[in-house]
Amino acid sequence: MTEEARGDEGRTPVAEAPRPLPLEFEAHYITHQEAYHEYALVVLRTNDAAERAVHRAFLEILRHWDDLLTERDLPQQTWAIMRRTVIAESLLTFRAQLAAMDSGNGLYAALGKLPPRQFDVIVLRYIAKCDVKRIGWYMGITPSTVDYHCRKARERLTPVWQRALTKETTK
Repeated sequence: MTEEARGDEGRTPVAEAPRPLPLEFEAHYITHQEAYHEYALVVLRTNDAAERAVHRAFLEILRHWDDLLTERDLPQQTWAIMRRTVIAESLLTFRAQLAAMDSGNGLYAALGKLPPRQFDVIVLRYIAKCDVKRIGWYMGITPSTVDYHCRKARERLTPVWQRALTKETTK
């Protein structure tokens, strides 16, 4: 290779070029990106959050592309990844909003301090009213693990709830 073909630091640009995306993946992206973005925008309400979620979803789809190609219904499988990614993004957004709110009794702050899985389970179960099987599917865990995280979150929140109830009864 001649010196002209080398970069400024002596590296070969061709060796560092990103690999091309699989053609089928590019076609899938072109076909579905707009619908994914529309869905994410409706759920997340801001273009920045929607773009972040769609980008993360397509990165995950690409990471699992070879396995997804063996699935019976590729669009259904990739849509499931998209939905889970949007839900995760909305939970992150909600968590940030919750931390900024004042409940007057410390509940919002306590919710914001829960570990991510416990927070997600509490929000999905008690606020979004999802059943355990659906939460497990969204989070990629078993229903018994959902119950475990819910139980641990309630244990962490119980002291805050008890203090709030005590304040209410003493007024």
